[in-house]
Amino acid sequence: MLPLDVGSSYEEILKSVFTAPIAAKAWLATLAVVLALVQVLTAARIYGRLKPLIRLDGKVVARIHRWSGRIAFLLTLPIVFHCVFILGFQTTTTRVLIHSVIGTFFYGVFAAKILFVRVHRYPRWVLPVAGGTLFTALVVLWSTSSYWYFTDVRFGF
Repeated sequence: MLPLDVGSSYEEILKSVFTAPIAAKAWLATLAVVLALVQVLTAARIYGRLKPLIRLDGKVVARIHRWSGRIAFLLTLPIVFHCVFILGFQTTTTRVLIHSVIGTFFYGVFAAKILFVRVHRYPRWVLPVAGGTLFTALVVLWSTSSYWYFTDVRFGF
């Protein structure tokens, strides 16, 4: 675990904008899911599936895809910091167990997807499957955390 002052400093930073660290995590995760949806739509356009609907130039779509992914990843860093170093792996309820297992799985899938983007010797279908798996994992994480927070705990900052 981290020294107490690191965790408390982190919580103070989050409380400067949000009412509690859990509120920060819920809203950051929601923004990450929105950007992940942008990722899915732009990836579909890159693969020629939404060309009639998204009429932007291919280079623009690729740029939007890259930057929405980078920003989504950055938004998840405070979340994973809090979950891993402050809360840790937990099994208190089924929801929390699923969240902990998928959270552990998420960054492994992320690393694999980045590998598939950089190394071009894999079959063409591998990258969309990795991206779809990453998106699905993020939605499950969001459903077992942010959705729970917004519906069962509270809605707000």
